[in-house]
Amino acid sequence: MTDKNEFEPRLVRQKVGGGKRVRKYLSRVLAATNLARGGTPSSGRSAQFSGSRYGRGAGVGRLLASRGSNTALQHRRVIIKASIVKLAGKGAAAATAHLRYLQRDGTTREDAPGALYGPDADVADGAAFRARGNGDRNQFRFIVSPEDGAEYDDLKPLTRRLMERVEQDLGTKLDWVAVDHFNTGHPHTHIVVRGVDDKAKDLIIARDYLTSSMRERAAELLDLDLGHAVRARLRTVGARKSGRSG
Repeated sequence: MTDKNEFEPRLVRQKVGGGKRVRKYLSRVLAATNLARGGTPSSGRSAQFSGSRYGRGAGVGRLLASRGSNTALQHRRVIIKASIVKLAGKGAAAATAHLRYLQRDGTTREDAPGALYGPDADVADGAAFRARGNGDRNQFRFIVSPEDGAEYDDLKPLTRRLMERVEQDLGTKLDWVAVDHFNTGHPHTHIVVRGVDDKAKDLIIARDYLTSSMRERAAELLDLDLGHAVRARLRTVGARKSGRSG
């Protein structure tokens, strides 16, 4: 899958305007990230810190991790790329440009422009979404690419079910819009989520949930829709053997 707008999440120190409140928020996130990478707390304590224990979805992340590595091998495969984008300074203008880019021509099966949709409507108002996000500190962006995405006539139901499950895991409703793209070998969905919870507080998602747990939730849905990965592989092998024997 090729998309010049896709990138891996990477937290770095940035100079951000907005006063002491913004700096305090960023310092909390950066401190947690430093500890998750093996750094030491500012207080001098040497206690270990895991990103899986910081932010919403932490408990779910630990539960899914306890299933063991064999579970992932049995699921249908799906790639999720997550990004956390700061909206201060030029970030808001970049977010507007990003939505325009997602709706560019030639991304549907009919080579038509991509169309924003949301939880309850097949056509979402991008301008209204941007207006609601005025004042947000950050924005979450996800690219969801199921290996078997071509088997879906429409990715909207899958995306909505995934986001419902994410909301359940995080314990909050989310304000999001999405666009499905079919202009590559692997159909995929771009999801943009406001960086606030349903109480208008800053949304902080556990690092492990972003990097692995959300992907496993998507894989569970694929298994429900298309069948378990192991059974699918056995059917494929059996069909090949039958073809050779005939």
